[in-house]
Amino acid sequence: MIKDLEQNLKSHKIKPTAMRLLVLEYLLDREIAVSLTDLYKNFVKSDRTTIYRTLKAFEDNGLVHSIDDGTGVPKYALCSDACDVGEHDDAHIHFHCDKCGKTYCLPKFRIPGFELPEKFSKSEVNLMVKGNCADCAN
Repeated sequence: MIKDLEQNLKSHKIKPTAMRLLVLEYLLDREIAVSLTDLYKNFVKSDRTTIYRTLKAFEDNGLVHSIDDGTGVPKYALCSDACDVGEHDDAHIHFHCDKCGKTYCLPKFRIPGFELPEKFSKSEVNLMVKGNCADCAN
């Protein structure tokens, strides 16, 4: 397991450290996007700066992408295999549950391509759907 985590980091040109391995393992065990605070609560012996730098290194190297779910707190989720250094392929729908507050990536539901008027250029595309998740709908 540790070797797989190390190889995952190395394939994204990220030096494996103890904290990076722990954060990657934590993210792999989650179905939902997590915030810096979520991680900090689970790694009480670490400081926020180290965790933030870990997330930033992951994001810069195409391992995670950040999600603006409208709460004012960025969430982070693992990228697909198509992401790479500086290039994220996260044009999928994100879902935020109004009831429990969880944010999900829905990678099977792609954002369709579109053209902007001539004088506009896009830097990011984000589609956030809000409602109740399957657990809260019951």
